Amino acid sequence: MSDIDAREFRNAMGAFATGITVVTTIDRQSKPIALTVNSFASVSLDPPLVLWSVNRAHDIAEDFVESDHFAVHILQHDQKNFSQHFSGDRPDKFEGIDYDTGIGKLPLLREYCARFQCKVEHRYEGGDHVILVGRVLDMDYRSVDPIIFHAGKYRRLA
Repeated sequence: MSDIDAREFRNAMGAFATGITVVTTIDRQSKPIALTVNSFASVSLDPPLVLWSVNRAHDIAEDFVESDHFAVHILQHDQKNFSQHFSGDRPDKFEGIDYDTGIGKLPLLREYCARFQCKVEHRYEGGDHVILVGRVLDMDYRSVDPIIFHAGKYRRLA
């Protein structure tokens, strides 16, 4: 057990500005699922690898951990509503959301700064999270400003 207070640790980590992503996959019944995530990073250029982590306590965490594919969508500056929508507890997060279908039947959002379709290469234990490393199989990006999260608030590039 750590002497570090969890709330204080979270506050300190808030000093690190991050982008906001929505990660999607399909569950065991082939239903599209999604989470808002800011624990996303590039791992390697050759081969192209990215990682993100999912909290084990989340009700759909096991679906992400068991899935063979995932898609990461880096949100653009005007997508605060998507960030909030996919972080909520609604049972069908894709109700009323237009999306396309990608590799492995991945649900793909139509608006984004960048989008990566990935095949899971590694799963690592990470405390109360599971770290998923994926090989990028396909990607697309657009020249638009991202939404940024810093100190518990949404921000925009100056």
